[in-house]
Amino acid sequence: MTELRVYIERLLSTHGNHLHELWRYYKVGIVNSIFGYACYSAFVYAGCNIYIAQILSTVMGITFNYFTYTRHVFHDTRPYISRYMGAYALNYLLGLGFLTLFHHFLTSPYLAGFLSLVTTSIVNYVILKFFVFTREKAQP
Repeated sequence: MTELRVYIERLLSTHGNHLHELWRYYKVGIVNSIFGYACYSAFVYAGCNIYIAQILSTVMGITFNYFTYTRHVFHDTRPYISRYMGAYALNYLLGLGFLTLFHHFLTSPYLAGFLSLVTTSIVNYVILKFFVFTREKAQP
């Protein structure tokens, strides 16, 4: 037990800022995901085709996510709007691919949408962290 405590303390002292940022990403991501999934579910419930529901909820979610990630997760970085849009275009294509895959094996469009969302969230963090919300390089 003591070894685990020492390991955790070492991990936090070395990577505490990154772990805190990752924790903020997933807390905000849960809110973003609930918003996006609620939009998707509402469109499906209203009778929309699942692919139409996904594109509509994605467009709404992109805007919502930009503000929440900028203000609550990557607040000390400079966001690149063009990279953000590109990241979400890639995220949409990945999500569409996963939605198609999961829908092929599952009868529930709700579960297929949820599994697609969870799968793409991991890739999305890496893209946002390293390509969209970057720190300004120090001027000599």
